[in-house]
Amino acid sequence: MWVLQIPQIVRHAPSQSHLCYNSHVSSRVPVSFVSLNPSANLMNDIKGNNNQLIQSLCKGGNLKQAIHLLCCEPNPTQRTFEHLICSCAQQNSLSDGLDVHRRLVSSGFDQDPFLATKLINMYYELGSIDRARKVFDETRERTIYVWNALFRALAMVGCGKELLDLYVQMNWIGIPSDRFTYTFVLKACVVSELSVSPLQKGKEIHAHILRHGYEANIHVMTTLLDVYAKFGSVSYANSVFCAMPTKNFVSWSAMIACFAKNEMPMKALELFQLMMLEAHDSVPNSVTMVNVLQACAGLAALEQGKLIHGYILRRGLDSILPVLNALITMYGRCGEILMGQRVFDNMKNRDVVSWNSLISIYGMHGFGKKAIQIFENMIHQGSSPSYISFITVLGACSHAGLVEEGKILFESMLSKYRIHPGMEHYACMVDLLGRANRLDEAIKLIEDMHFEPGPTVWGSLLGSCRIHCNVELAERASTLLFELEPRNAGNYVLLADIYAEAKMWSEAKSVMKLLEARGLQKLPGCSWIEVKRKVYSFVSVDEHNPQIEEIHALLVKLSNEMKAQGYVPQTNVVLYDLDEEEKERIVLGHSEKLAVAFGLINTVKGETIRIRKNLRLCEDCHAVTKFISKFANREILVRDVNRFHHFKDGVCSCGDYW
Repeated sequence: MWVLQIPQIVRHAPSQSHLCYNSHVSSRVPVSFVSLNPSANLMNDIKGNNNQLIQSLCKGGNLKQAIHLLCCEPNPTQRTFEHLICSCAQQNSLSDGLDVHRRLVSSGFDQDPFLATKLINMYYELGSIDRARKVFDETRERTIYVWNALFRALAMVGCGKELLDLYVQMNWIGIPSDRFTYTFVLKACVVSELSVSPLQKGKEIHAHILRHGYEANIHVMTTLLDVYAKFGSVSYANSVFCAMPTKNFVSWSAMIACFAKNEMPMKALELFQLMMLEAHDSVPNSVTMVNVLQACAGLAALEQGKLIHGYILRRGLDSILPVLNALITMYGRCGEILMGQRVFDNMKNRDVVSWNSLISIYGMHGFGKKAIQIFENMIHQGSSPSYISFITVLGACSHAGLVEEGKILFESMLSKYRIHPGMEHYACMVDLLGRANRLDEAIKLIEDMHFEPGPTVWGSLLGSCRIHCNVELAERASTLLFELEPRNAGNYVLLADIYAEAKMWSEAKSVMKLLEARGLQKLPGCSWIEVKRKVYSFVSVDEHNPQIEEIHALLVKLSNEMKAQGYVPQTNVVLYDLDEEEKERIVLGHSEKLAVAFGLINTVKGETIRIRKNLRLCEDCHAVTKFISKFANREILVRDVNRFHHFKDGVCSCGDYW
């Protein structure tokens, strides 16, 4: 007979000889065997049931007791080892995992491909990738599940190149891939450091997928879409998405995220609206909402953002931290700081990302001292600042010209918070010093860096040279930038701007010729404005808007009135040596001016005009928008690539410091 007892109660058999386990087994094992008339058949029944007991103990979380009982079981089964291996992973016990593995080998299960798969998964979960590799290497019969287990482990720890090399071996010996294989191999393209382009490797995997008939598998194609999105190949990602015969909320969300993160927020919003109309079975989740809110923030589309906020409340997603953090950022980037603050104040739980979001929105609006105060409040309330926290607060200091405060915060990173300043922090400090025309200090900071300065650092210096028209330093910075990122057209344009400001027309022309010779194009200026919950885009000298003639007429009228009051067009922003009349015509057609005029025509009196610009606001547009805000008695909010500008009564919140 055998009896299962309550774990805390253990009764010993009257005779040690009748026990099937050794005397060293802990008395806490919740099992006792009482032999009334022992026989060989009874002993076999007892031995057979030990496997069930071990499995039951594993299910109940009693791993130690299960391992103790394993010691007296001469014939443990595959199922028993499966439970033990999974239990070791769940309880995060590497030592117990090693014990179970040793017993598995001694029991003759070392070549069981099913258990090899479980062991590889266990060692990955326990952070021992080398032991996972060893299990794989020692397994002679490798099924697709064994390969996939190691692929998964390698993908998760970032060993993409090793995974891709093994994938080549697997194909060579003729093991057919399944959907899990393709998913892990595609993820390897993102985390690998290859001599060839990882994007090119992704395209090769795409070809494998098509050849083997997996183009209809929603999981594989969604992962492929995500890979193209991460490499900025929006057209490829969109082609994959459009070709998918069925889509779920994950695939819709992935494509929305692709547009949102690759500077195509309008496309992201349009796709979300299409999803809500067509994908009746695909309910947006919190990840979708975060991506859509990012798109609203990218366009400064406040009304759209409010609609999304309402949907979030109705769906009960307002308790999810990433969603709330995205709401704070969205309101801030749409110019509604108080709404962002309200979302923050109503949060029951906050993490460091919540604080960073709030610091960021005050910083981009030029409220540097308020941003520093929030940073200090975060620390007083027990949240430790992160690497990103210092990027946001140093950026806030830069926009507000708080040089000394920024220097103190920068010094405190290592001395007080044990955070080593990275490239982004040095770039913020160079920007802070450069904007304040302390270029000598900025150069010294660069020279004292403990690692080689990257393009973000030299780019910050070049931007400061643009503000203060420092040709000598600009040439030094741009020479290095042309080597570090030869395909970045913005660096060439910045240098040409500086030459044009200094009236060095031949040098400006040479830079633009170099730009063309390298097959690069200047990023066209583009502005977005939301009117009646619809977002409109404008590019410089836009001729496609049906109201373009009315817009031009209004701008010419405003320009003449401004000239009568002393306004002089700042045509130095034009990079070509043209006559003044032609330069005036060009600056009058800048996208932000078109968007402002469109807003004046299509909104009611007193309504705030909100505009998003993809480049830095030029000096002429800044001066014109100040005048319009006073002339039309309108508040105009313009967010350029650097910061927010609040225009009201002829004054800008940046204090002409941007």
